[in-house]
Amino acid sequence: MSWTMVDDPLYQFIALVLLSAVARFIFGRNPTFRLIANFVFFALLTWLLIENKIAPYTSDMGEATDLFRRIFVGVAKAVWWIGGAMVLASSVRLFLIFERKPREARLLQDLVVAVIYVGAALSVVAYVFGVPVATLIATSGVFAIVLGLALQSTLNDVFSGIALNLGRHYSVGDWIVLDDGVQGRVVETNWRSTHLLNGTNDLVIVPNSALAKARLTNLTSPEEAHGISLKIRVVPTISPAAVEETMRTVLLSSNAILKSPAPVVSVTGLDSSAIEFELSFRVSGLGEATAARNEVYDLVYRHAKAAGLQLASPAGSPPVNPFADPPEEAGKHLNSAWRLLNAIPLFSTLTEDEKESLAADMKRLTFRKDALIATQDTSLTSLMIVRRGVAVVERKEGNEIIELARIAPGDLFGERGVLMGALEPANIRALTSVVVYEIAKDHLATIMQERPALAEELGLLLSRRIESEKHRFSAGVSAEASHPTTLTTRIRHLFQIPHNNWS
Repeated sequence: MSWTMVDDPLYQFIALVLLSAVARFIFGRNPTFRLIANFVFFALLTWLLIENKIAPYTSDMGEATDLFRRIFVGVAKAVWWIGGAMVLASSVRLFLIFERKPREARLLQDLVVAVIYVGAALSVVAYVFGVPVATLIATSGVFAIVLGLALQSTLNDVFSGIALNLGRHYSVGDWIVLDDGVQGRVVETNWRSTHLLNGTNDLVIVPNSALAKARLTNLTSPEEAHGISLKIRVVPTISPAAVEETMRTVLLSSNAILKSPAPVVSVTGLDSSAIEFELSFRVSGLGEATAARNEVYDLVYRHAKAAGLQLASPAGSPPVNPFADPPEEAGKHLNSAWRLLNAIPLFSTLTEDEKESLAADMKRLTFRKDALIATQDTSLTSLMIVRRGVAVVERKEGNEIIELARIAPGDLFGERGVLMGALEPANIRALTSVVVYEIAKDHLATIMQERPALAEELGLLLSRRIESEKHRFSAGVSAEASHPTTLTTRIRHLFQIPHNNWS
């Protein structure tokens, strides 16, 4: 009896289905193993049907005479067609994964799989139930027309989605802008719509039919780098060529923009009230655009002030001089060192007398282009403030030179040597002609004795710089040692600032 059960095609079929279910449970959603399991099941089922003289591609029920056997043959043939469809569907999904475009081509994938299963269903109807497929299709034609008219809007979205994905105008992760101002990063595309995440982190759902008709700008294709242009107006107190050189220095000193391709400065207008420039540059991605734009505007202000230039008012507005001293200070503080101190927030807590005393003690240094201002692994004994020009911080590791930052007017360096006696982690080289003002350590110590808040600000500045360097190379400083409170405490002890003044 046991041998009869093993030899019975019904029990063989049941065993095969159970083994297939176990295999799918074991392999889970792994597409490769799923394809192998489906193929093995289909091959064994084909062998089983042929061995028992059952032709799944005909409506003939073979040698089955009783009702129970006829039901078994019908079920086995239906499962054979479904198994074949599963092999084809698994092949399609695996092929798209090999292409590494699974999300972008999901609509096309689903469409192909749907066609495979519809074909399998029609085959089951024709070869299992013996219903003429041609007659069935003709009869359902009228129903399909009615359904199509009722779902016209939905079908429009569906086929528009297919066309958009086949055209590959955008993919998940791209930032797109539509002609009506709607913009955002593509987070999902499905049969009916495309989901965008805009700048305020809100989800915008755009129907595919509307997206197919809209004029679309892809800001992240064909590459992630994004171009930015800024308009700058300057009062024509000197020649356009001289102002253009200052604007080039602005772009040269930026840390946020790409160095290649080189940024461009163009003169776009000239009249009696202003010279208009366009600064064009690129950033590595759209996410860095805002930070880069803010940095360049800040650098324009600082370099213009250092060069004695005046930013012009918008066209049609009365001219305004943003750099003019207040009436009570006009003619009083003509010293360039005092003006530099007054423009730096670090020294904002000092009184007028303290600023004048500090400015009088500051020493002016000039460096030619490509000159070394500070050398790696040496300790500076003075605090340096850039008055004019651009310098680059470069660290040499073996035969490789790593650029850490660029320094512009108003930036400070040398604080680690002055405050801690530490060595400079990199060379500081002049990219242009550079003017630097030097504050001696002794004079700085005297000021900090009276103004402990200045030591706090310098400790915070040093902490931020160390943290930035740790992300670029191994700075050899622990997290605790680089903490602002720890640095401030060390500065207090080194400069013998009284505890009761620390407030």
